[in-house]
Amino acid sequence: MTIFSFYIFDRHCECIYHQDFKRPQRQLRPKVSSKRLSKDGGVTAITEDFKMVSVEDDAKLVFGVVFSLRNMITKLAGEKEQFFLYRTSKYKLHFYETPSNLRFVLVTDPEVDSLRIILEQIYIGLYVEYVAKNALAPTEHAGGAGVNNELFSLGLDRFLRPLAIFD
Repeated sequence: MTIFSFYIFDRHCECIYHQDFKRPQRQLRPKVSSKRLSKDGGVTAITEDFKMVSVEDDAKLVFGVVFSLRNMITKLAGEKEQFFLYRTSKYKLHFYETPSNLRFVLVTDPEVDSLRIILEQIYIGLYVEYVAKNALAPTEHAGGAGVNNELFSLGLDRFLRPLAIFD
């Protein structure tokens, strides 16, 4: 099983923690298109400037997928149905939401079985122990301040390493 990345979103829809494990090559996205005109008025070349997809953009896209799918499932199937995972041909997105509206997302390769139990264990065993019970940690992560806890990061790495293939 290959784990690509892990995200935690707070109740204000902000990404408060992100960790990449093994990520496919980042895509380049078109930023600006420009046309060069020849002397006779015809277009000789079209060039595009490309930029790397940032971690913040990735987090926004991941949350957008989760938010949209949750809303769609609620509208189509009712309040009792829940969203746990989403699969494409390239990746699988595993989702766990806590009672306090923290959202844990794990992105893996598509052949992996559901990791909802793993996300629940990360919340109970690592997040609650090292972040929520930490009197010095902020309870709100306003202004982009995320989870900055070395014990949580090390514990997460130790927890996920035996489960994953890291090349």
